[in-house]
Amino acid sequence: MITSSLLGSLRVARASVVVTRNLAATSKATDPIQQLFLDKIREYKQKSAGGKLVDPSPTVEKELKNELEKLEKQFGGGSGVDMTAFPSFKFEDPKLDSINEQAPAKK
Repeated sequence: MITSSLLGSLRVARASVVVTRNLAATSKATDPIQQLFLDKIREYKQKSAGGKLVDPSPTVEKELKNELEKLEKQFGGGSGVDMTAFPSFKFEDPKLDSINEQAPAKK
């Protein structure tokens, strides 16, 4: 009997913690530093749409291009080859030598 009441109170306490955490996550930030952080995260999300680099310098773009060219040479890429696609595999059945089906029966 004591165990069931203890478990019931633990469930209520756990539920209140979850509700408190969820309410804290959805409420607006009251701390100005926290609000600034959230604003920067949202700005970064808008700038990085499409998987592009955010505010890259010309040297960074040149280095990225050079590294991608190295990878293409190393792993068989080239012009017109999509290196981001999953490779397709083609398996062929091996040719086997014929076996004499009329082997002598065991005695």
